[in-house]
Amino acid sequence: MSSEGITVLGSTGSIGESTLDVLARHPDRYHVVALSAHANINRLAEQCQQHQARYAVISDENRGTALQSALDQLNCKSEVLAGKDALSAVVRMDETDVVMAAIVGAAGLEPTLQAVQNGKRLLLANKESMVIAGELFRKSASEHSATIIPVDSEHNALFQVLPENFDDGLVSAGVERLILTASGGPFLNRSRASLRNITPAQACNHPNWDMGRKISVDSATLMNKGLEVIEARWLFNARPDQIEVIVHPQSIVHSMVAYCDGSVLAQMGVPDMRTPIAYALAWPERIDSGVKCLNLTEVHRLEFYPPDLESFPGLGLAFQVLEAGGNAPVIFNAANEIAVKAFLQERIDFLQIPSVVSAALDVCEAGKIDGLDTVLEFDRLARAATSNIIHSI
Repeated sequence: MSSEGITVLGSTGSIGESTLDVLARHPDRYHVVALSAHANINRLAEQCQQHQARYAVISDENRGTALQSALDQLNCKSEVLAGKDALSAVVRMDETDVVMAAIVGAAGLEPTLQAVQNGKRLLLANKESMVIAGELFRKSASEHSATIIPVDSEHNALFQVLPENFDDGLVSAGVERLILTASGGPFLNRSRASLRNITPAQACNHPNWDMGRKISVDSATLMNKGLEVIEARWLFNARPDQIEVIVHPQSIVHSMVAYCDGSVLAQMGVPDMRTPIAYALAWPERIDSGVKCLNLTEVHRLEFYPPDLESFPGLGLAFQVLEAGGNAPVIFNAANEIAVKAFLQERIDFLQIPSVVSAALDVCEAGKIDGLDTVLEFDRLARAATSNIIHSI
């Protein structure tokens, strides 16, 4: 088997670090073409040296010189590329066979779509890309024979237990519904009133997963699960009424597929992102991920509950957005990113995050998505409107 060239967009984040851990276990199977970061120069330089990346990409064009200096200090020969266009350039390269899209938020949209349009095998950890431009991704993947494999633990679990013909339609594939599990985050079973004085540190303290601050807050509000609902609609060609969310505190069952014959198939494992990453890298084969095998005798019990939409209204809002269609998911995602940033800066309260998102959906004009330019314009307008809402608060 020839070695596959891997480009990791967002290599210094938690998904990027986990990806490099898996790649290092299989040096004969994979080699690193390019690693990218937005601002973490020193860590990016260390990664490039360790994994012998051909290219070191920094999306902030003003930091290119500093990155070169950091590489020189490590005697690393990686070639520096700087700026947003550099991200798209490395995913288009013939050397790149597989792209891990792990840039958080809408910032990862353009290079991720470029990977699909160039027929690459896309490992999608950037859920926001599919949320705001899902129809474009599906169309581009079909036109350019690209393969999209989800890396989010829930969607990767669904991908593992769905039949091969799911893309022709879930009903024709015998699927009744997709069941996404949610851990419930750090505030499981808390009343809405008890969430009024939540601090950013508390919201980022997830009980099961090691994630970045933005995603941790999204998990705490259940907005993350709302984004995943919208993502599942496009990844699996599902109707809104075919998607269900249940709370599962142990994070052992990562998602389930209910079939028309009454069967429910689940993918289970210890909560470690290296498992879905390894599956996505090697699909349709399986490789060692470095994760220990699940021992159910140590788990003792598995619990499942309906989500509390009163305390965590963001999830219900996501289903409304999915029904509305058009540019509503773009507004939902953009407003949430701005609101979470404001919460982390202690400019708004925890409970105001979904309220701000709801207000943005009310004030932003509905529109139709007909290309990447319209996605980016709706995203820009939604961010501006959300910033104004927060300023008025």
